[in-house]
Amino acid sequence: MNEREMDTISVLAFAGSLRRKSYNRALVRAAREVAPAEVDVTTFALDGIPLFNQDVEAEGFPERVRELHQAIDSADAILIATPEYQHGIPGVLKNAIDWASRPPGKAAILGKPVAIMGATPGMWGTARAQSQLRQALVYNDCPMVLKPEVLVANAGDRFDDEGRLTHEATRKFIGQLLEALAELTRRHAG
Repeated sequence: MNEREMDTISVLAFAGSLRRKSYNRALVRAAREVAPAEVDVTTFALDGIPLFNQDVEAEGFPERVRELHQAIDSADAILIATPEYQHGIPGVLKNAIDWASRPPGKAAILGKPVAIMGATPGMWGTARAQSQLRQALVYNDCPMVLKPEVLVANAGDRFDDEGRLTHEATRKFIGQLLEALAELTRRHAG
């Protein structure tokens, strides 16, 4: 695929949280709302993905893992919204990355352009979790958007009671992040 063939960039977005009212799930919804016209954002929920186990893998990917692989395969790029738990990424997100990284050398996520964002009620805006997530994605040769960084601190002040992102500056940064992801995806495909 060359740059001219990429009129629309398909982005698979998922949040590293299973909580229904998660700020990071709300960030993914906001990304769909603010996406540039040439970016089509679809979502995938990590619910139901079993814990990675090489014995299970040897018997064949479980159905939910096959669905994850198919969603990644069909996307041009990936957008991940990560919370920060104990200065790192949540287990559910690491588990999904572990499954997406299989089999080594032929994984669905191998070489996919990625953008990362995150929200937390704390003051640091998921900076440490995003750094840790980047390290996990390096193994998969994923080119990553480095700027703008979308680090949403004090998330309780940025969303309304229905989980809609109301902070206009953050909405703008998410749009810019998606523009940068589209540009990176086109360059990578070229």
